[in-house]
Amino acid sequence: MSDDEIPYVKKTKTIHYGSLEDSERARIEAEQNEEASSSSDSEPGAPPPPPETNNEYMELEESMARDKQALLEEFERRKKARSINVSTDDGEVKRNLRQLGEPICLFGEGPADRRSRLRDILSRLGEDSVIRREAEEERKLYEKDQEQTWYHEGPESLRIARSWIAHYSLPRAKERLAEARLLLELPSTTKTAKYQELQKKLQQMAIYSSQVGDTRPISYCQFSPNGQLLATASWSGLCKVWTVPNCELKQTLKGHTCNVGAIVFHPKATISQEENICNMASCAADGSVKLWDFKGEEPIADIEGHMPHRVSRINFHPSGRFLGTCCFDNSWRLWDLEQCTEVLHQEGHVKPVYCISFQIDGSVCASGGLDSFGRVWDLRTGRCIMFMEGHLKSIYGIDFSPNGYYLATASEDNTCKIWDLRKRASLYTIPAHNNLISDVKFQRDDGNFLVTASYDNTVKVWSNKTWQPLKTLSGHDGKIMSCDISPDSNFIATSSYDRTFKLWAPE
Repeated sequence: MSDDEIPYVKKTKTIHYGSLEDSERARIEAEQNEEASSSSDSEPGAPPPPPETNNEYMELEESMARDKQALLEEFERRKKARSINVSTDDGEVKRNLRQLGEPICLFGEGPADRRSRLRDILSRLGEDSVIRREAEEERKLYEKDQEQTWYHEGPESLRIARSWIAHYSLPRAKERLAEARLLLELPSTTKTAKYQELQKKLQQMAIYSSQVGDTRPISYCQFSPNGQLLATASWSGLCKVWTVPNCELKQTLKGHTCNVGAIVFHPKATISQEENICNMASCAADGSVKLWDFKGEEPIADIEGHMPHRVSRINFHPSGRFLGTCCFDNSWRLWDLEQCTEVLHQEGHVKPVYCISFQIDGSVCASGGLDSFGRVWDLRTGRCIMFMEGHLKSIYGIDFSPNGYYLATASEDNTCKIWDLRKRASLYTIPAHNNLISDVKFQRDDGNFLVTASYDNTVKVWSNKTWQPLKTLSGHDGKIMSCDISPDSNFIATSSYDRTFKLWAPE
């Protein structure tokens, strides 16, 4: 048979199963012998070893149990996160993140995302409250530090001014107290008769004269110290001086280019001061403050330093040496006209300061702001000696009584509050008007009555004994923006949004 004809033979490997079974049986027997030998070494009566189990199944069950527990913990954490209160102030959220050692902002993260991240971090802290406590303590310390009153060294001009005010005010306070003691010694019948006569006079008040003062609303009016002149300020930028009681125009003051907020007389103007020096001061919404004499139409000096913030009200110190200005940068300033410099830039209000009043002694002053709070400042030390909290809205008027310790505030909440400086508390609340009260003034001589002006188009006269209304003066067609009482108490002046000012006197 040739090679081509050799048939294909498939070769296979024969496996002897018997031999494999014998070897496997030998291995099992050897393991059993080892187990028997080990069990013989153990204590008699010990339980047999547990049957062999598959480790893979045990690991799988443990992993599933761990995953289930982790899932439950995650649900609990998210539930806890939803219950955590986080501030809506983004600045405080960033501060809390910084205290926890976390980045205060991630790429593309907004305030809402940042709050969610902080809530998630706080929830992950779990029972470890030490970190949260430390963060809370740091936050409280930060807030306390922010609320603390801080002081810094002032200029030499401020030291000179405070020393001068102390020497000026102490003799005046002594004189005022001596007069108060003499008044107490008067018979009660004499004081009652005098008060009843004044009441009768006030109840007879009526319109004496009315004058169109400008083409725009008249924002302010004030009598001169001798009571023979009346100064008015207008939103047209003009200030005018009128004779009393004829209401004849004597002088027009040109210099402001926008709404004038107030014009005030120097305490010695028309009494002992020459006409060619500073006798008046005015302020405007553009931050300008100007000084005027009785001779020309142009200002004799400008007080710079407020722009671009609005100056709402100004007032002279009783000595005439200092001028207080209320600025919309949340501060008020004290200017020394002899040193020709700003000696005090006083902060303390959280919103614009609108009005200011000096006590008759000259030792303290009071400021009222749009933050609804009033403050009394000691000009000799710079400290805030009284915080007036009680109004619900902005304070637009403030005035000291001649007795030195009563203080009246007029507010947007339609009330007038009387404060006692001795008690450092509110004495009485007068529900005075149906609209905001724009101004309040005490009688200059004795403070036996006060006058409030309101946007309800009326002016009301109040007793200082019982704080009851004595007279309501109606006649303006628009909001009354300011009021004043003449030094002799014979006239009450009012200026209004209807572009007129009126004089009121007993019939």
